[in-house]
Amino acid sequence: MRIIVWILRIIVFLVVLAFALKNTEKVPVYFFGEYAIDNVPLIIVMLVTFVLGLMLGLLIMLMGNMRRQRELNRLKREVAHLEERLEQPETRRSNIAPEAAAPMAPL
Repeated sequence: MRIIVWILRIIVFLVVLAFALKNTEKVPVYFFGEYAIDNVPLIIVMLVTFVLGLMLGLLIMLMGNMRRQRELNRLKREVAHLEERLEQPETRRSNIAPEAAAPMAPL
């Protein structure tokens, strides 16, 4: 299995290397307004775009994981509280008949 993984890694590396060697043309990169950077290799522009997208995706995933972790912690606290209530003997018992609390409708 490890050999297959390494073979796939080498294949991906070679494909990316071939892609990089074919995209060495210089391109201008335009930002907002009139600001531009001239003569940037296309592969650099694509690599920076890829890394920025990767970082944004990881940030969004991290935020989702943090939200799920907070919910999990809240639920664990709630379970602990409910288990504690189950272990404690009920000290107050109401002596009110169920019919007095919620009268039954006549038939």
